[in-house]
Amino acid sequence: MTTGEKASTCRVAVVTGAAQGIGRAVATLLAQHGFALALNDLRSPVETLADIRDLADSMEFIGDISDENVVTQFAAKVKSKWGRADVLVNNAGISSISPAEDTSASQFRRVLEVNLVAPFILSRVFGALMLAQRSGSIVNIASIAGLMGIADRVAYNASKHGLIGLTRTLAAEWGGRGVRCNAVCPAWVKTPMDTADQASSGYSDADITDRVPMGRFATPEDIASAVLFLADPKQSSFINGQAIAVDGGWTTDGTWQSLRLERRR
Repeated sequence: MTTGEKASTCRVAVVTGAAQGIGRAVATLLAQHGFALALNDLRSPVETLADIRDLADSMEFIGDISDENVVTQFAAKVKSKWGRADVLVNNAGISSISPAEDTSASQFRRVLEVNLVAPFILSRVFGALMLAQRSGSIVNIASIAGLMGIADRVAYNASKHGLIGLTRTLAAEWGGRGVRCNAVCPAWVKTPMDTADQASSGYSDADITDRVPMGRFATPEDIASAVLFLADPKQSSFINGQAIAVDGGWTTDGTWQSLRLERRR
């Protein structure tokens, strides 16, 4: 099959941070709905590839997407294989838990490089393919930490606030040329990243579940479902520039704690 033939018969989704957690769930769900998958991470996403082996055409590209040359090479391989990119999911990210006064400039810069600069580079490079097609959807995995302040996460909060700003700017610039850009803003999700954060900073499951009106963590599949919605132009063709909280009501609830818990009885 030629590249042109492939381009006419499949939709192609690019997912970063695809080896585990949200990225793995997103890739699997998109594969189940007919997307070919280009998967990126710092290590081989072998488990994800196994999940989708019988579902979708796929490729892996290992590399640090905060390096512009890596992203350029990644896009070239996607274009060579399929001739197009229909969806970009900027999911890769790193955490940083540290009081502002103890956070070094180098720590701050590294979080911004991975969580904000890399999505910009990916959006610019893969966005060029989408703009040429006059169609595409970019979905940035932000956070409720991009919608509100959360203590001891100054670099992470700043990166996610910036990612929402990037989302809105690209939506304004590219929406009229067929390329939509939106953000999904999860609350706490049960992933390996959360497990590591919880072990290092001492918060408990109850600290999260007591705060969420729905009384639980999000699952990776909760986030993947929102991404699928935004990826599909049949479902979300006029949604552009939005930061959609997938948080069980976290950001809407101003109730004090005793009253919040009383309402669950």
